[in-house]
Amino acid sequence: MAFVEQNSRLEQQSSRTLGDLGERLAAEHLEKNAYRLVVANFKVPVGRNTNEALVTGEIDLIAFDGDTLCFIEVKTRTSDEFTGPLSAVDLRKQRQITRTARIYRRIFGIRDVKYRYDVVTIVIKRGRLPEIELVKGFWTEAKFRKRAWSGDIWENA
Repeated sequence: MAFVEQNSRLEQQSSRTLGDLGERLAAEHLEKNAYRLVVANFKVPVGRNTNEALVTGEIDLIAFDGDTLCFIEVKTRTSDEFTGPLSAVDLRKQRQITRTARIYRRIFGIRDVKYRYDVVTIVIKRGRLPEIELVKGFWTEAKFRKRAWSGDIWENA
């Protein structure tokens, strides 16, 4: 049992190290593409889950692309044979980042600034240069707005 626990810790540490490397590579890539980095690894409590445990939201990178504030998720993998890293940015992850971005904007009083949600994917294969892809506007907040009934149609609230 101790071996399994130790092996699991090594995998977590290795995954964390890969993620940290990916975030550094993403930051460099964004700066080369004229983004102005604001903060890395922004974390804030976003609420409680169904078990009443505190839930913390995190945004990997926040940067300006011109006059647009970008909330950026970074996904790093060592292979894309089974599925690409973009598939890991599912609806649950998008919702969590959207909630965190709303709190960020509220904390800093950001109201009249354009913003969007970008994703940087990085595939680091042994013996090759990292493959980095920037996907601008991967999702919008509109899909997470509550819908309200108004007469004969549904409207976004």
